Amino acid sequence: MLSEEEKTEIQKETGQYPYPSAACIDALKIVQHHRGWVSDESVKDIAQLLNMSNEDVEGVATFYSRIYRKPVGRNVILLCDGISCMIMGYESIYEHISKKLGISFGQTTADNLYTLLPISCLGDCDHAPSMMINNDHFNHLTFEEVDKILEIYK
Repeated sequence: MLSEEEKTEIQKETGQYPYPSAACIDALKIVQHHRGWVSDESVKDIAQLLNMSNEDVEGVATFYSRIYRKPVGRNVILLCDGISCMIMGYESIYEHISKKLGISFGQTTADNLYTLLPISCLGDCDHAPSMMINNDHFNHLTFEEVDKILEIYK
């Protein structure tokens, strides 16, 4: 069930659009901001609040790669697997991160500190390979640089 704070924030967003369903992505982001992810129950509650079908809200939620439909760690690592990053060594960076953290794509470390996810493009092709952790962007990745970056988020 959505909290009163979440409902209030969502209703504030709906006032900025000609019809409530236009605030769907905003509603998903609000719930994720408060909870860290968007559960099936939250999708149903958002659908009801915005007068949408569950399937329509689910379609929006699964379209966007940064809406998380299952719990994630405190720090979400988005590693670019686009063609430029692939050419510039993304696979070895992925293997390094995977080995260092003991997880593969889609997994979260046992201490719930990191979740590792692929992302199709970060728009930083001329500085590949690149990744984001939470909202922080990193590029020209090397093994040493990755190790330093991960230490920051411990």
